[in-house]
Amino acid sequence: MVAFKAIGGVSQTICEACDRTRLNFLHNWIEIRHILDMNTETQQRNSVVLVHGINDTGQVFRTMATYLRKRGWSVYTLDLIPNNGDFGLEKLAQQVADYIADSFAAEQPLDLVGFSMGGIISRYYVQRLGGINRVQRFITISSPHNGTAIAYASLRPGCVQMRPNSAFLQDLNRDVAMLKQLNFTSMWTPYDLMIVPADSSRLPLGTEVIVPSRLHPWMLTDSRCLAAVVEALSQTPINSGRQFGHIQDSQKSLLGNDNT
Repeated sequence: MVAFKAIGGVSQTICEACDRTRLNFLHNWIEIRHILDMNTETQQRNSVVLVHGINDTGQVFRTMATYLRKRGWSVYTLDLIPNNGDFGLEKLAQQVADYIADSFAAEQPLDLVGFSMGGIISRYYVQRLGGINRVQRFITISSPHNGTAIAYASLRPGCVQMRPNSAFLQDLNRDVAMLKQLNFTSMWTPYDLMIVPADSSRLPLGTEVIVPSRLHPWMLTDSRCLAAVVEALSQTPINSGRQFGHIQDSQKSLLGNDNT
């Protein structure tokens, strides 16, 4: 009986040890899979180029850039010169094109985020300078797609181009449907005092996100806008592998009023 109990105890101890080994192995495997999944997700993320607006520099994106980098994106900014509207927007768009050509491999897909005037500059790059062939996700934030009355306060060429019904904007809007070839998202606030009227930041395609931020520049630091940018950049690209011609259904979302 004593010998039997001893053997039974050893057997039970061995079984318990096996169970712990199995559990440890399972736990470690789950951790490894989690790390591998995170690495795969990061590898699949495109580099993101952020394009600033009038009288700004790339530094205006410091909060957004940090937010995105912490979540695994490679983020790039550039300084457009001059930034005050003295140059036509097509010339600034060429600076974006040159920066991208110098910074990335020719076949490397990219994602593009443009704020205010930077969204219009980015549109010119996408629609007129070949950006449509490499940009997969394109986000504009508080950009005057249909012009802003504030632009009447200046005679500078870039500002004139942002007036409502300007020849420049009419030309871009004439074939705006080409943006259906990529993941396009427009974000805007109904309280915008720089884009007048505020809904000039809307386009009749892609995904529309309304963020009730109280001021134009706050859009770049508003937690709801930052979260929406991450969501838009996480979408599966509809032109993956340059499979153009797919149509993205128009969507609209209104984010909550609490800025947390």
